[in-house]
Amino acid sequence: MKILLTHILILLFSALGGSVSEKYAPIAVLHGCVVIDNSSVFRMNPDVPLVVPEVNSDDIATHHGIIANPNCSTIQAVLPLKAIANKYSIKRIVYSTYQAVSGAGRYGIEDLEHKAQGNDLKKFPHSIYNNCIPHIDVFMEDGYTKEEHKMINETRKILHSPNLKITATAVRVPVINCHGESINIELENNFDIYDIRLLLENFPGIIVVDNPEKNFYPLASKSDGYDEVFVGRIRRDYSVENGLNLWVVSDNLRKGAATNAVQILEKQLSTN
Repeated sequence: MKILLTHILILLFSALGGSVSEKYAPIAVLHGCVVIDNSSVFRMNPDVPLVVPEVNSDDIATHHGIIANPNCSTIQAVLPLKAIANKYSIKRIVYSTYQAVSGAGRYGIEDLEHKAQGNDLKKFPHSIYNNCIPHIDVFMEDGYTKEEHKMINETRKILHSPNLKITATAVRVPVINCHGESINIELENNFDIYDIRLLLENFPGIIVVDNPEKNFYPLASKSDGYDEVFVGRIRRDYSVENGLNLWVVSDNLRKGAATNAVQILEKQLSTN
């Protein structure tokens, strides 16, 4: 079986990624290919599985020729969420993301490296140098950005929880690579914090880095170039009943994009 990795095409035609995939992916399927698509165009299509292999690899079997690769910020979030959800029912999620400029492409990196301001800006509406911008992708009518909607809707689809209560605030920060996320979770029932740690430690693709006494916690500078998702600052949220806080960091260009797509490919090949 021929495999077409359209995320390669998207890297070549980044400005037209979605439209290129929308036009050519169905043509490739008609010619016998399986398309692993890294654009957002098919992600919420009910006939297209949206896959993070450690979380919902069984969904791959339901494809009709196209398998969607999720948004980078969603991918790293759903690993610890799934680890917890396997035992504890999740009631609500609050996402606060701290996303690196590499997620915005080459021009995003150049804006930071060149300390661009004013008319010199190539990507962002404001200087990202020495700044944080609470604005990723376009604003929607409800005041959320498209990036925030992606995280909400994709998490529900991947976890098979269409009514899960989720809110999100996505922020661009002056970091070259690796997204950070503060994830606040409210569980349906009481939990043991040590059990939560064990669930995370034993889940594939997760590395727990959590020793506050030694200042050990996930850092962008220590996650760059790795395929794993790093989780730390594991602690109760005492402001709500059954609340939990996590700090999650991952390389958005590897697990958040290319590595996840390759893992989907490997799963697909193993079933044929």
